[in-house]
Amino acid sequence: MLYREVPKSGDKLSIQGFGAMRLPKKDGGINHEKATALIRHAIDNGVNYIDTAWTYHGEESEKLLGNALAEGYRERVRIATKMPHWLVSSRQDMDKFLELQLKRLRTDHIDYYLIHSLTASGWMEIKEKGVLEFLDTAKKDGRIKNAGFSFHDNIKVFKEIIDSYDWDICLIQYNYLDENHQAGTEGLKYAAEKDIGVIVMEPLRGGSLATNVPPEVEKNWEGADVKRTPAEWGLRWIWNHPEVTVVLSGMSDKSQLDENIRTASEAYPDSLAEDELDTVRRAAKKYKELATIPCTGCNYCMPCPAGVDIPGCFDLYNSSKIFGGTNDGGTQHRYLLYQMGILGERSSASLCVNCGKCKELCPQKIDIPEWMKEVEAQFEQPVVKFKASAMRLVLPVFRRVSFLKYR
Repeated sequence: MLYREVPKSGDKLSIQGFGAMRLPKKDGGINHEKATALIRHAIDNGVNYIDTAWTYHGEESEKLLGNALAEGYRERVRIATKMPHWLVSSRQDMDKFLELQLKRLRTDHIDYYLIHSLTASGWMEIKEKGVLEFLDTAKKDGRIKNAGFSFHDNIKVFKEIIDSYDWDICLIQYNYLDENHQAGTEGLKYAAEKDIGVIVMEPLRGGSLATNVPPEVEKNWEGADVKRTPAEWGLRWIWNHPEVTVVLSGMSDKSQLDENIRTASEAYPDSLAEDELDTVRRAAKKYKELATIPCTGCNYCMPCPAGVDIPGCFDLYNSSKIFGGTNDGGTQHRYLLYQMGILGERSSASLCVNCGKCKELCPQKIDIPEWMKEVEAQFEQPVVKFKASAMRLVLPVFRRVSFLKYR
């Protein structure tokens, strides 16, 4: 296992982290025996960064991790978990959530505490509620050691958040298809220049880049001089960036874990030859050729006067076409959370008023208003709109009662 240092904390973290969001399941819940064995196997083989969150596995992941780290395993790892900011009503709630998370995780401190899944509106709201003062206080009294945030918005918002606080780490979505999506390569470098450790999520786009490989892309991998699985290619490309500290992967069985650990033992920064990088570029190009909408994520069309997240809508639509994302609910779920306003302001395709300003600005000459109709038809069926509206209405109530069952 190779390790990279977090500049501000000095922690040497395994470049392969364990993401506790996709644990093995049994009878609709976590398979505790298998998940515990998997986590301990990872630690025994050098993994020392484990990431979870309040909401993972219906709020069960933190409890499972706390139990799995008994018998001396807690002292061998750094735990990362996250504040569910959309459930926070006040500054006092932040302390309540943290205390409950410490209890679940069976520890007196959390090594890396992140504000979960920030967007522009979410950041504005949680900042107004006093989150920066909370982070300062929790660090001072030792309940958390390092502060960070996970992110799902555009590069402008990312830089604003980065510049707002003395962060230790950030968690961004990054892979060879997302160089210009959300924080992207620009955000990766921007954070690293400020000595902020960068943790990467979705390195294989929820496994789609490893398992749902189109024949055109598979042929590209098979033609490479160096033989690697699609998962190895994807992970090696990310670890090739010296700015990346840790890559998180949700591993639900031992074979996936062992393959990733093996890859992580040789993934030095700047170690890929130019012909290997060309192989990955060709794979990315093939994927983009398969995309229905030729959007490059350049953001020239933004901001939309009506509030539509045009690149975000197109990215999810293309993902659904390439990977069949709506069949397993993953892409639909992301659209519901972000575009339909569950975790922030609405930015969905149905907000489009057909003003045409975006069409004039698009370098690819995409008829954006027409495509927005297709995106709306794909993702915003009446039942989904009803669900989104209901969730937005229920969320304030859920905030008030969210602690009751844990008291």
